Amino acid sequence: MDAVAVPLSDLNNMPEPQQVYAADGTRLATYTWGDLDAPVVVIVHGFASSARDTWVLTGWVRELTKAGYRVLALDQRGHGHSEKPHQADAYGIRTLATDVETVMDAYLVDDAFYVGYSLGARVGWEVVRDLPQRIGRAVLGGVPDGIPLARLDLDQVRAYLAEGTPVSDPTTQNYITLTERVPGNDLAALVALAEGMRSSRTIDPDPSNAPASPILFATGSKDAIIEGSRALASATPQGRFFEIPDRNHFNAPGSRAFKEAALAFLSGS
Repeated sequence: MDAVAVPLSDLNNMPEPQQVYAADGTRLATYTWGDLDAPVVVIVHGFASSARDTWVLTGWVRELTKAGYRVLALDQRGHGHSEKPHQADAYGIRTLATDVETVMDAYLVDDAFYVGYSLGARVGWEVVRDLPQRIGRAVLGGVPDGIPLARLDLDQVRAYLAEGTPVSDPTTQNYITLTERVPGNDLAALVALAEGMRSSRTIDPDPSNAPASPILFATGSKDAIIEGSRALASATPQGRFFEIPDRNHFNAPGSRAFKEAALAFLSGS
């Protein structure tokens, strides 16, 4: 496909998405910024977010391109401008990982770094393990050490969707609030995604099952999953851990300290 780069002066605006089709025909919205000949960083957002919400508005695209990288992003299926299937079997963890690989292939990217947050980091664990020859280094932020979205009460979400029944579980309500704050989100699609995750295997902090590439794990000091993320870093042969100061799971991507640690790690420091 033809790549379209965005000028550095226009990094806070989203380019028109370039469409890539996954193996099952699902349409994926993709974006690229920076010098087409520069080293590539693939960035993958979290649940109920988008490339714009996680990476553009928080300054990651600006900082990565300033550091001399070409940035390649996608809206994961079910998010942003990508297609939003309502079937749970469209959202297995292997499917999400293969989507990233398909986008890299479409852009003819043979060698890249990877930066993912939350669900994007969980997907990244799979991608880095699958493609050690293509992913030189990775930053996995806010990565859960179990099944993503396992704490979401799906029955309450379904009742909320069908009848407007108030949600009593605080964690589930937080996810609904997160979903509804991003324009264009489709709650039914994101429920299907959560169901698909339930059938996915967990990340087991077992060195025999960990990616071999160097990985920086980064999680907010106020994030409930921090100890699980530390365990993953310890289990990874070339893993490091960075505690993002004074951040929880939802505001960690905006941390300057997180960006600085990631850039230093990608440079080999």
